[in-house]
Amino acid sequence: MKTVRTTILLDADLLDRLDRHAHRQRTTKTSVISSALEAWLEAHEASPEFPFVGIGRSSHGRLSLDGRAILRRDAGGRHGGG
Repeated sequence: MKTVRTTILLDADLLDRLDRHAHRQRTTKTSVISSALEAWLEAHEASPEFPFVGIGRSSHGRLSLDGRAILRRDAGGRHGGG
C-alpha cells in the first residue's frame, strides 16, 4: 500500500499521551494513529444501501431468510420494521 505523508495538529497533552502509548506498545505514532483512524472510519462510514437482495426462484428454501440475516449483520444487527 502506498503511504503519503501528512501533517496533523494535536493538543500538546494528546500528543504526550500518544507518545507514551506508542512507547509502551513499542510501536510508532503512525501505527497508532492509522489503527485508530481505521477503527473510527469503520464505525462511522455509511452502510451500503441495497435496493433489493434478489428477485427470482431458488431451490434453496432459506434464501430470503439468509438474505435478511446477512443484511442485518451488515447493518450492525439492527432489527425493526422500518
